[in-house]
Amino acid sequence: MPNQSLRLNKFIASRIGISRREADNLIAAGKIMVNDSVAQLGQHIDKNDKVCYNKNIIPFQAEFFYLLFHKPVGYVCSRRAQGNAPTIYELLPARYHNLKTVGRLDKDTSGLILLTNDGDFAQAMTHPRYHKIKIYQAELDRALEPLHQQMIADFGVELTDGKSRLGLTRLDEVRKKCQIEMSEGRNRQIRRTFGALGYTVAKLHRLQFGPYRLGNLGPGKLQEFQPKN
Repeated sequence: MPNQSLRLNKFIASRIGISRREADNLIAAGKIMVNDSVAQLGQHIDKNDKVCYNKNIIPFQAEFFYLLFHKPVGYVCSRRAQGNAPTIYELLPARYHNLKTVGRLDKDTSGLILLTNDGDFAQAMTHPRYHKIKIYQAELDRALEPLHQQMIADFGVELTDGKSRLGLTRLDEVRKKCQIEMSEGRNRQIRRTFGALGYTVAKLHRLQFGPYRLGNLGPGKLQEFQPKN
């Protein structure tokens, strides 16, 4: 790598898999050292500088990991268990425990989760301006009425954090199972959208996130991959 200047927050974000804002918070809190001195916001570094976080050196040449993971129902995506719900990190080998999830699935939702320590990749997959399509399978507690289907897909449903519009395809004959496409990532958006119309989402399963598909990966299983251009 050429001896070029690199903004410190970008370097930290890309090496430990956090956002640049989170990196700035670490710097502002005095948790980052550069050449044995407390780092400053806006600072630049190059490959000759020694950067430490929690007294551990962050290597300039980083090794990035990217995982496809099939999250089972009942697990949370945080690093800490929530009540009786265990965390997905209990299912991951120890060498992957430093990876962060790219977005989240709630405890009752299963399917594809991406994990990485590459902050730039995570940003490109989750920032709204990139419009990454996510595909889910949903099962409702009762048949979806045609009017409600039109409201969700064409007009949108008003939620407390704004209007929600979902792409609905492949309804089964009894209109209880459907495939959903969306590019947003608001908290429990699918469940809240149907809930606003009086439905309960009995099952929710993510099949695809951007170009990455769950395929035949079994529950609790993982697979390393390389990002697609």
